[in-house]
Amino acid sequence: MIQTTVTPFKHKITSALTKKEINVLQINLGRRCNLACSHCHVEASPKRTEELSPQVCQQLIELINRFEQIKMIDLTGGAPEMNYGFKPLVEAASKNGKQIIVRSNLTIYFEDGFGDIPEYFSKHKVKVVASLPCYLADNVDKMRGNGVFDASVKALQWLNQLGYGKESDLILDLVYNPQLPTSEKFSLTPNQVKLEQDYKIFLQDNFDIVFNNLFAITNLPVGRTKFHLERTKLYAPYLHFLESNFNAATVENLMCRDELSIDYLGNVYDCDFNQIMNIPAKTPKGETITVAKLLEADNLNLISEVQTANYCYGCTAGSGSSCGGALL
Repeated sequence: MIQTTVTPFKHKITSALTKKEINVLQINLGRRCNLACSHCHVEASPKRTEELSPQVCQQLIELINRFEQIKMIDLTGGAPEMNYGFKPLVEAASKNGKQIIVRSNLTIYFEDGFGDIPEYFSKHKVKVVASLPCYLADNVDKMRGNGVFDASVKALQWLNQLGYGKESDLILDLVYNPQLPTSEKFSLTPNQVKLEQDYKIFLQDNFDIVFNNLFAITNLPVGRTKFHLERTKLYAPYLHFLESNFNAATVENLMCRDELSIDYLGNVYDCDFNQIMNIPAKTPKGETITVAKLLEADNLNLISEVQTANYCYGCTAGSGSSCGGALL
């Protein structure tokens, strides 16, 4: 019988998880998406309507304009391209010389009104981080919906034709997510370097697709992944599995340490997972933070300690996991 008692994450690390200087803004523009993937921790779908407001969009543009220390603007969703404020934020970041990442599901390019997106990305030198949880069609369609693999292949070929994955300033990265577990035979995310080579060989040989990097990301027990684990009575065993593979060497590189995660309402969190689980970032006095408060304080570094939870074991198991893939 697998033990299901989990050590609180804050007791596993030897000291408080401290914040570094902020240089990344990860902005979740809303829950609207043309897909409803089975592993989506945001629970995005075509039925969701929550998105950025004009007021919060203007506040975010002011942050981008004001703070030189911000090096990267990371736009996510939902499908970020579908939500209000997407292009104004891309253009503000571009004007200020920030690196721009868009976390794209690729299929959005074939929806009415979004056929200009690949060329728009190219014009603004947007780094595309594209979800492709496997290089086999059956596995992708099982996680993301029928026909998604074929549409993703066409989108990647389109991006390649524009120079993505080929020209040095047009970066195309892919994201691998493991299948959701159906038994207690859990496994860690495969070795990222080897998996990247497998992806590159398969996609080039079969579809003449090239890309830059593969990010192997662990499924954290949040959102639809959490609901799946609870339905299959695997939630507690999975958390214990992640804890049993805790690697202290990953802590130094955790993405939550130098970023602010901002939701469509303008609330501030340490990471996207805390955002979805409604665990706000806090000042040393215990006050929650909004974009408006950051502007009022004229300071991005109001947080000294990251708020943690037991799903943090997902980011610290094995080689670690982040929005940029393995940490080690």
